[in-house]
Amino acid sequence: MSATSLTQPTMISILWPASSAQPWLRNVILAIAGSLFVAASAQIQVPMWPVPFTGQTFAVLVVGMAYGSRLGAATLALYMIEGAVGLPVFSKFAAGYGVLLGPTGGYIAGFVLAAGLVGYLAERGWDRTFWQTALAMLAGNVVIYLPGLLWLTNFFAGLGPEAIQSNGAQTAFGAALLAGATPFLLGDLIKLILAAICLPLAWHVLSKKRS
Repeated sequence: MSATSLTQPTMISILWPASSAQPWLRNVILAIAGSLFVAASAQIQVPMWPVPFTGQTFAVLVVGMAYGSRLGAATLALYMIEGAVGLPVFSKFAAGYGVLLGPTGGYIAGFVLAAGLVGYLAERGWDRTFWQTALAMLAGNVVIYLPGLLWLTNFFAGLGPEAIQSNGAQTAFGAALLAGATPFLLGDLIKLILAAICLPLAWHVLSKKRS
């Protein structure tokens, strides 16, 4: 059995089949729309302990799963480019290369990798059930955190021991964990559960309309 025979249609390929328009035009429109959705979601902040609940990573992973691996990764790459050239698409309407080179830059780079990964899993049907969607979202979050924490560790290492100890840590990696991971775990868990409910439900509604 070939690898292509295992591929399942993504949600966007059902809603807007590639054959219904020029493929390049369809992909450009979808990439722009997806990047704007992520940009809008990045501005959502709901008060919650210990840090506000934001919509950015939720949008990143949902776009990746809905679009598939290649278009999902390309959409988040476009989002990065938009921010880099000065469009206010990052959280709190931030923009510019300074954001990408700042402490959160690694997470933004991880968005591209995560969208590609969850898109790949969606192409194998991992967005059809609660548990598979949850596992795919968990994998996507891990892929966001890995480059994010590595970059943040390097950032703290450059600041020196005083900055590390002021965060209650003894090492640069410990400071990165305390500042860039631990406060966000509860919010990420909530977003994971929401996605694991919403995506299979969307597939259920879509299949009923098609039948």
